[in-house]
Amino acid sequence: MTNEEIKAKIKEVLAEEFEIDPSAITPEGDLKEVLGLDSLDLVDVVVLVEQNFGVTLKGPDFVGIRTFEDFDNLIISKINA
Repeated sequence: MTNEEIKAKIKEVLAEEFEIDPSAITPEGDLKEVLGLDSLDLVDVVVLVEQNFGVTLKGPDFVGIRTFEDFDNLIISKINA
């Protein structure tokens, strides 16, 4: 899977799970704000990532993650690790 395919899949999964228009998900968009995430929703994100990409995220992984681009890069780095 290419990085662009991974980004497209992330967008698709998040838009479906959080019932938002995929066009609202932009690289510079604020992850928590656009998705309306609270701490419980972050658990859902961790589960979604594990189910769809086979990688496990932990609390420290989210330090410094603000935008969708940050999040995409985190998932891509975990997949390629």
